[in-house]
Amino acid sequence: MKSYSRSHLSDGTLLSNLATRVSQERTTTADMLADIAEVEERHLYAPAGYSSMYAYCLEALNFSEDSACKRIRAARAARQFPAIFPAVADGRLHLSGVVLLAPHLTAENADELLAAACHKSKSQIERLLAERSPRPDVPALIRPLSPSLAVQPLAGMVELSAPGRIDTEGPRPKITPLAPQRFALQLTIGQSAHDKLRYVQELLGHQVPSGDLSRVFERLLDLAIPALEKREFAATSKPRSRKTAATASDSRHIPARVQRAVWERDGGRCTFVSDTGHRCSTRRRLEFDHIQEVARGGKSTASNLRLLCRTHNQHAAERTYGPRFMKGRRQDAAEKRAAAAAKKAVDEVIPYLRELGCRADEARRAAQRCESIPDAPLEERVRLAVRQLGPTPRKPSVWLST
Repeated sequence: MKSYSRSHLSDGTLLSNLATRVSQERTTTADMLADIAEVEERHLYAPAGYSSMYAYCLEALNFSEDSACKRIRAARAARQFPAIFPAVADGRLHLSGVVLLAPHLTAENADELLAAACHKSKSQIERLLAERSPRPDVPALIRPLSPSLAVQPLAGMVELSAPGRIDTEGPRPKITPLAPQRFALQLTIGQSAHDKLRYVQELLGHQVPSGDLSRVFERLLDLAIPALEKREFAATSKPRSRKTAATASDSRHIPARVQRAVWERDGGRCTFVSDTGHRCSTRRRLEFDHIQEVARGGKSTASNLRLLCRTHNQHAAERTYGPRFMKGRRQDAAEKRAAAAAKKAVDEVIPYLRELGCRADEARRAAQRCESIPDAPLEERVRLAVRQLGPTPRKPSVWLST
């Protein structure tokens, strides 16, 4: 067995060995990031039986969740900005720094920002980014920690705000094991979800008089699971009598009884198996896949259907029709979705502009500026459109007041 004792080494030798190994580790880390980036680019995790690069890092490479996230994010950034690779290999940048810098890097500022972050600690890079991209102040927040305060009927509802991340999004939901069969759930919700949750607490006032969030949450899950099972695979306690099989004109339609049979047979899990015998473990984003394609005469029968996750459904399609064809199909679909989102962003704004006294053509021209921000809140889109009108609108609107 190899000995890891270093007691026999002189001080100089020990320090020299440490410096050498740190240098080797940095070089290896840069090479590993390049490997991760290329494996993800080629989607090599899919034929190996994994639904994502993240799943491959966790299950095949035995990374921890945090380690996998950090390395994948750093690899993606380095692939986009190759100067990161030598900076990591030389020790000028560490992985935590790369992850912090990634959301702020652009083609215009990458060289300068990477140079400014060289040989800086994580906290120093955070200060650097705060100077260049200031964020709003974090709201003051006092959280009662006493158990006697934690069970007040609606106490949990006022403690859900949290400081944002560097990219202005809220913290990712987190589930932490506390004890056997006990877990802590932490997440940030918006105003709409907050209002719905309070209303649910009120509706469950007789069943859960204390308003305890854990009991309310479990009740919501009990109600949601049957509805989601019905949507995903037509689950029902009272199945209808067998109907006539789908005709050629609706050969893509999968009868409810067939969906239930396939879901139960496949265990609600992706059925893809790699050449080495590894079966994909994911139970998320599952799709019913025709083994013999509909375009080639395949029928919607239980024997011709299987459950595949989105990744392996796409992988199977690429093996059948070719990567170039499927890439074109995905690009066409993405363009159609973007066009539909842009049209919706415009159409939602026009009625408000008409209420302000704008002519129909005038309202549409102004609203078209909102095509560039289809995901922005409605009020923000209306404000942008109003600014395009030039002079003050003919009719004032309380809705737009600040």
